[in-house]
Amino acid sequence: MRNYRFAIVQYKPAEEFRLRSEVQHLTTDLAANGWMVISISLQKLFIDRVRAQGQDWVDRVLAMEERLASTDPERGLNYLKSKVSPLIEGPDGIAADCSRIVCEYADRHPDSIDRTVALIGRAGALYPFIQSSALLRHLDGRTRNVPVVLLYPGERRGPTGLSFMGVLSPDNDYRPRIYP
Repeated sequence: MRNYRFAIVQYKPAEEFRLRSEVQHLTTDLAANGWMVISISLQKLFIDRVRAQGQDWVDRVLAMEERLASTDPERGLNYLKSKVSPLIEGPDGIAADCSRIVCEYADRHPDSIDRTVALIGRAGALYPFIQSSALLRHLDGRTRNVPVVLLYPGERRGPTGLSFMGVLSPDNDYRPRIYP
């Protein structure tokens, strides 16, 4: 990760709880060996962004999605995507939240950057609203050289293709090294 400070650990979505346990052990081992681990939950960031819209917004969006889905589930999902995706996509979306967390840590602990890693997990909470390749693209250059590992629920398809949650069409727009 010296040349490009991002990596992806791909796992099957059904193994989420097993992965979380392994990540907990890894975090403990790294800390015992002098590493600092920044744990970032995409689920928490997503929920925080939705809550920031206010309860009235949430109620209106859910009511409309329910009405649309009752006649056509695809239409309801598309409506929900149209409302949620702008909250989390792009350089000012969840990527900005991740960058802020990493940069705040780097600012507080400048002497430990060489022994710090950020683990971004709970990506499944963003399904089907965001492509993780876009998240990493918007994070690029915004982590003060702290290495970032994205824990990716999905399937590997080909040498560089990943299918988010094993459902979406494979995205081949990944520069980071992918680890199974």
